[in-house]
Amino acid sequence: MSPSLTDKQIQHLYWRIGFGISSGHLKSARKLSKDQIIDQLFLESKQYKPLQMNFEALIKKSKDLSREERKELRQLRNNKMNELNILWFNRMVSNEQVLREKITLFFHNHFAVRLRTPRACIHLNNIIRKHALGNFGDMLMEVSKSPAMLLFLNNRQNRKDHPNENFAREVMELFTLGRDKGYTETDIKEAARAFTGWNFNKTGQFIFRKNHHDYGEKTFLGRTGNFTGEDIIKILLEEKQTARYLTTKIYSYLVNENVNQTHIEELTTLFYESNYNLETLLRAIIGSTWFYSLANIGVKIKSPIELMVGLSNPFKIEYKDPKVLLYLQRKLNQMLFFPPNVAGWTGGKTWIDNSTLMLRLKLASVTLNSGVIEWNDNEDIPENMMMRQQMMYRTIKSKLQKKVKATPNWEAFLTTLEQKEKSALINFIIQPELSKSAQALVNKIDSGETKNFVIELMSLPEYQLC
Repeated sequence: MSPSLTDKQIQHLYWRIGFGISSGHLKSARKLSKDQIIDQLFLESKQYKPLQMNFEALIKKSKDLSREERKELRQLRNNKMNELNILWFNRMVSNEQVLREKITLFFHNHFAVRLRTPRACIHLNNIIRKHALGNFGDMLMEVSKSPAMLLFLNNRQNRKDHPNENFAREVMELFTLGRDKGYTETDIKEAARAFTGWNFNKTGQFIFRKNHHDYGEKTFLGRTGNFTGEDIIKILLEEKQTARYLTTKIYSYLVNENVNQTHIEELTTLFYESNYNLETLLRAIIGSTWFYSLANIGVKIKSPIELMVGLSNPFKIEYKDPKVLLYLQRKLNQMLFFPPNVAGWTGGKTWIDNSTLMLRLKLASVTLNSGVIEWNDNEDIPENMMMRQQMMYRTIKSKLQKKVKATPNWEAFLTTLEQKEKSALINFIIQPELSKSAQALVNKIDSGETKNFVIELMSLPEYQLC
């Protein structure tokens, strides 16, 4: 039997492959070995469950509508995008198939698409979800043929007489090899020719338009032939650099942004020789001993979604107006389905800036205390103006207020806590070691009132790390 994990290591595992762990779940996991916990995680996420929505109201031809009706249709699409966002957020909060959802979140950023087309967006999201624990090559092929990707990277306009290089460039730079990793501008042009004719019909089904395809001979990555788009993707998968690029990104996401090259090369070979089996790669990472080393615990800044979901789940928070979730995502700079560009969110230290720091530190108190968040929406506040921001926070009037109106289930949270003394709560809620200043602050807080103490802990800078 594999060794058991410490509580801190179990929490580390569940933050990295999910969004944290409840006290009750931790108690159950403690009884299992590391291998048993990992097997259980994969078993719980084995079944693919797509997100589902009704889009019947959107099935209209714009050319048959009046100006006012077209405006109403656009608004309806926007509402459906909001609905889709909240639907996925709630799926993550539910803790159902947590491993599959966490990897779906990773690939949501890897295949970053920004559209206001809800049917195409949910379709792409479900493709990623379906393959999240399966084969990356299958995911890449299906994503490449999805309406969302064909729309976003203009491949519908890619025709033999007027080739469009957008998708060909990004499939190498962002999806497989990585920027400037072994391909040339000529390779991009030749690949673009191979992807000509890729399109989809009115129902969203992929179609190959023969009349738009360039059937001429192409030379790509040193190979010559009458290549199709499928051939280009297969050639890219034959390049070990693709496995290395994916492995490095996943390692940075799950383990540490400061990558260990020895680990990367070992994992790359394993991933490549498994024919891009994602479960094989993930098991190797979370089954290793180095994954649980102190150097990798509490060193990753939580993304806004990780922060919000990790806060919502243990308290079973209900929001009077779910749209506040969209507001918070927007203010924290990570709105699901709206990455900043095709390269996605940079992550890491870029999650923290003058406009997000205060909200991050106040999020627990306003969410768990039925509070009010107040902002000055001026985006041009100079750096090093925290004192001024704090004054603004206290003085801004009601017209700039946003009420969270959240109802946390404190009873459910408190009844599952095994221990309520100060040290136990710190170890459960905070992943990294407390700084001296944080420790001094915590020492002054009365832990007799568990609610307030928990909120204070979640308001520390250390809570931003996992």
